[in-house]
Amino acid sequence: MMADLFTDTFGLTGKDIWVIGGAGYLGQATVRLLRAAGANVLCADLEDQAASFVHRSSLSPQVTPATLDIRQGLAIREFVTEQVSLRGVPHGLVNLAYASTGKKLEDLTEQDFDEVNHGGLTATFLLTRQVGQEMARLSRGSIVLFSSMYGSVSPDPAAYQAPMNKNPIEYGVGKAGIIQMTRYLAVHWGRQGVRCNCISPGPFPNPAVRQSEPAFVERLAQKTPLGRVGQSPEIAGAVAFLLSDAASYLTGQNLSVDGGWTCW
Repeated sequence: MMADLFTDTFGLTGKDIWVIGGAGYLGQATVRLLRAAGANVLCADLEDQAASFVHRSSLSPQVTPATLDIRQGLAIREFVTEQVSLRGVPHGLVNLAYASTGKKLEDLTEQDFDEVNHGGLTATFLLTRQVGQEMARLSRGSIVLFSSMYGSVSPDPAAYQAPMNKNPIEYGVGKAGIIQMTRYLAVHWGRQGVRCNCISPGPFPNPAVRQSEPAFVERLAQKTPLGRVGQSPEIAGAVAFLLSDAASYLTGQNLSVDGGWTCW
């Protein structure tokens, strides 16, 4: 009886979840955990990245790969229409896709700034609006967007000694916009039973960076009260929570998963 209560509250059995950017470092851990929680997952990413990940990890048939470039508005509309026709309206949408130039502030062009914020902010709006409207029609759904600690605070230059470049300005500006978008959409669809929250990861350097730049990773670690960088399953757990019934009275929130980075 107690096991059923826990599973019913935190599990995702019978839920259909779309994970955009699901073949990335944080996306892969998220897809694996959602599958383990019982969800059927649509894993979408650029080109054949999702197909390669799903095949390599033996995740089918519970995880279905798909190709999507959310920088293209028409591609978003066609993708959502096709997948709703095939799978029905999802119970959850997770968007981990992002855009960035990696350029220094002095080198950033007008076109760079606009293109990144189209890919990170405008594209997120277009995707979320189309899926959210479908969810609202059925009076249910949970949306998890991704911001960043750099949507709330500025990067500390001391952490980014050469050869590392400071986290770029256009990335942080876009991620700050995601936090406000989350609040707006939570209010917009709240009475229709659709929840919208976002996650702000802290330092989660991917394995390649951890291996090639250990000094940089240690500087990041020392910026957190926990004294370490994050591991990808620690993001996956937050996503699963927000999608589950355990978070059924939680909407419009920005959940910082940052080892305490933004608390001091």
